[in-house]
Amino acid sequence: MKNNWKITYFKPDRQGVFPAKDSVSFAADLMTDKECGVVLYDHEGKEQRYPFSKEGQRGSLYGLKLEGKGIKAHTYNFFIGDEIITDPYARQIRGLEKWGSGRDQKRLSCGSFLSHNFDWQQDRPLLIPLEDSVIYGLNVRAFTIHKSSGVRHRGTFEGIIEKIPYLKELGITAVELMPCYEYEECMYPEEKPSLFMNMAAEFPENTLSPKKDIVEEVRLNCWGFQKGFYFTPKAAYGFGKFPEISFKTMVRELHKNGIEVMMQFYFPPEIKQLYMLDVVRYWVTEYHIDGIRISGFHIPFRLLAEEPVLKNIKIWCTYLPKEDFSVISNPVFKNFIADNGCFRYDMKRFLKGDEGMLNQALFYQKRNPKEFGVVNYLADYDGFSLYDSVCYERKHNESNGENNRDGSDVNFTWNCGIEGNTRKKAIQELRLKQLKNALSFVFLAQGVPYIFSGDEFGNSRGGNNNCYCQDNETGWIKWKKNQFSRELLSYTKTLIRLRRQHLILHMKEELTAIDTRGYGLPDISYHGVEAWRPDLSYISRMVGIALCGKYDPSGTGDSLYIAYNMHWEPHKMALPKLTKGRKWVKLADTSLLLDDNNKISESECSNGNLVITVKERSIVIYKARQSEVKVERKNTAMPEQI
Repeated sequence: MKNNWKITYFKPDRQGVFPAKDSVSFAADLMTDKECGVVLYDHEGKEQRYPFSKEGQRGSLYGLKLEGKGIKAHTYNFFIGDEIITDPYARQIRGLEKWGSGRDQKRLSCGSFLSHNFDWQQDRPLLIPLEDSVIYGLNVRAFTIHKSSGVRHRGTFEGIIEKIPYLKELGITAVELMPCYEYEECMYPEEKPSLFMNMAAEFPENTLSPKKDIVEEVRLNCWGFQKGFYFTPKAAYGFGKFPEISFKTMVRELHKNGIEVMMQFYFPPEIKQLYMLDVVRYWVTEYHIDGIRISGFHIPFRLLAEEPVLKNIKIWCTYLPKEDFSVISNPVFKNFIADNGCFRYDMKRFLKGDEGMLNQALFYQKRNPKEFGVVNYLADYDGFSLYDSVCYERKHNESNGENNRDGSDVNFTWNCGIEGNTRKKAIQELRLKQLKNALSFVFLAQGVPYIFSGDEFGNSRGGNNNCYCQDNETGWIKWKKNQFSRELLSYTKTLIRLRRQHLILHMKEELTAIDTRGYGLPDISYHGVEAWRPDLSYISRMVGIALCGKYDPSGTGDSLYIAYNMHWEPHKMALPKLTKGRKWVKLADTSLLLDDNNKISESECSNGNLVITVKERSIVIYKARQSEVKVERKNTAMPEQI
């Protein structure tokens, strides 16, 4: 390869590669005293080097411009002496197009300078408020790669497009994609997996760390929690030639159907904070994503909060530092969100009937800070799937090749009497009820509900709680269509619909349990065997929660009563009295099966019978029918009517 292109040196003010009509400008941050520059490759892989010069140096930034016809048909890298450097700002990577094929270091290069005039078709941000959001997490490959998914383009961005009707019917408002920027999925024997488990700060012992015993074979990192090429979509996730177009098309089509797109980013310790900001800003402006889930080290909370471009972008972090609460607070569009403390651990313990968990459960059920949102979930990509959390008490990670020493040893789960799969009808019925209870915890709590793909119909990972390297049926979503999965899916849809219909279930700010509006009753109240007298003792496992619909933004919403009984025995519970002409109507009961309309037959509870029996390990939801009768404030210490 020999070209007579014009070379011009310039002093850059930012890093990146900037193509023009017949020229390309290169700006690289290379802190070195060795010869460094640009290496170009033609279509045959032949290379030609163009050294940088002191003439084009500003600090550690070097600038070089090449002009001439045909230059944009080449790929490039940078070099320092004999070392080849892949541009961390590259917008396309060549050499990783085929999933699991590995790569040759010499041919890994930064791709085309050609720009694609993508038709966004007047796409606009959806700006769905946090309180109205329902987030659905997924791994792009695992979501549709199994043949049971029924899509043509399995394991790709296009496969997600084919599943839009399903996502829309489910009722979610956002998909959250596990890392789908470019990264090298092949892990070779001499390499140790760099993994990161998104665990709460309260449980640092559960955080994954590299292991010494690595099987002597190439394994695939299906999660992508490692240093990557952050400015380009993963080529193996695109069906067509250009993954950039595949990703943009997916975003556009999801937006058309009222579904936002969030992306997960993992940054290891060596990644600089300004670089993180550049990455996030680029994906928001170039690919129209609506939010990020960011994990790793040295997260630049203040930089993210102060960046004008990100003011209406949802930013989900594992935790938020208290010293930055005033900075991240956004009075116009609440956009920072964090995990709701130990919600998934404490609620799992409440689910299986542990003592001393009721007060914690009530705290997390109501928690909804003014400064930021909180995300509630019992299962994610890490740990047991929701189904496995009622089937396994011990991890079964033998197939990971680390002698079952990886993953968390503490799961707070109960197998309902038998470890693993069983045909016993009583165990299956108990597991179905427990799964409904778990989903109820998530969707009936204030804050933002999150479920991971497949949990809505009982997907299993066979007891593997760390399937980062399982590119097989263990890690893939199996689209079950049996009676068990249909029942669970119907109940999930019911919960999402109830949440959407009743604003009191997803308020913008935290409920106070105080009569702040002079109605004679608080926005949220607690009940037990007697109305207004909950048993909050250490051994209690049941409570009734009443939500006054008059406190919702419309001022005319229905009041709800939710009875939680996590004890292994049935209990009688009392509902608050209603004003004349109103009745409690049962909307859902986790101990009952749903009908074909995805809801149980409505049954009434008259004013003359305000005591109900809640079956063991069950949750029952009641609604108070609307009435024109006004509630008169009583001059008593304890209100009696809703």
